[in-house]
Amino acid sequence: MEIPQHVAIILDGNGRWAKQHGMPRNYGHTKGAKNVEIICREAWNLGIKYLTVYAFSTENWSRPEDEVNALMKLLRNYMKNCIKTAEKNHMRVRVIGDTSRLAPDIQESIQRLEEFSRGQDGLNFQIAINYGSRDEMLRGMRKMLKDYGQGAFTPEELDEQRFEGYLDTSGIPAPDLLIRTSGELRLSNYLLWQLAYSELYFTPVPWPDFTKEELVKAIEDYNSRDRRYGGIKEG
Repeated sequence: MEIPQHVAIILDGNGRWAKQHGMPRNYGHTKGAKNVEIICREAWNLGIKYLTVYAFSTENWSRPEDEVNALMKLLRNYMKNCIKTAEKNHMRVRVIGDTSRLAPDIQESIQRLEEFSRGQDGLNFQIAINYGSRDEMLRGMRKMLKDYGQGAFTPEELDEQRFEGYLDTSGIPAPDLLIRTSGELRLSNYLLWQLAYSELYFTPVPWPDFTKEELVKAIEDYNSRDRRYGGIKEG
């Protein structure tokens, strides 16, 4: 079985999972955060080199204030614990998105985590926080236009590779496979540039119930695709 080098996941269904179990939405987010560590380990054991997860979007700020506050508290705890996880599992962790809107202490935790894990040689784990693909491209274009104004390159030198260097994912290969849990069939402003040629896999399983077995199902489905032409391989 061919293992995709880079898998991106939209972690959906935490709140609905909690409701189904008679628990508050925040319990679902806590359960989902714990599952991230499990899937990171299983992904690396399967041979996946890069894993990128959608943790908090630019649109998530519009959720109820108590839910946003709970998510920020969960994020604080996760960032602190992630240093131990990164060391134990040899993960290199990077955060993509506009972190400037996050609280100063969260920004500091992110910086410490990225610096601490920079030399790790295991799974490359990217966490999208306050991330939106349109926002990412606009921020990238602003930096690019500033460089252009300073004579860094000519219009003729602008190509896809140069533009990608201004994105949050600079230096990270494009995902081979996108997985979205909990049954929604949309990209939700996630890695729109990077997913241009990725295979898409949607599962009704909510994120807290997403297991190694579900990840293998997604990879098996990925293997059934004809990567040259798109569509299903002929038997």
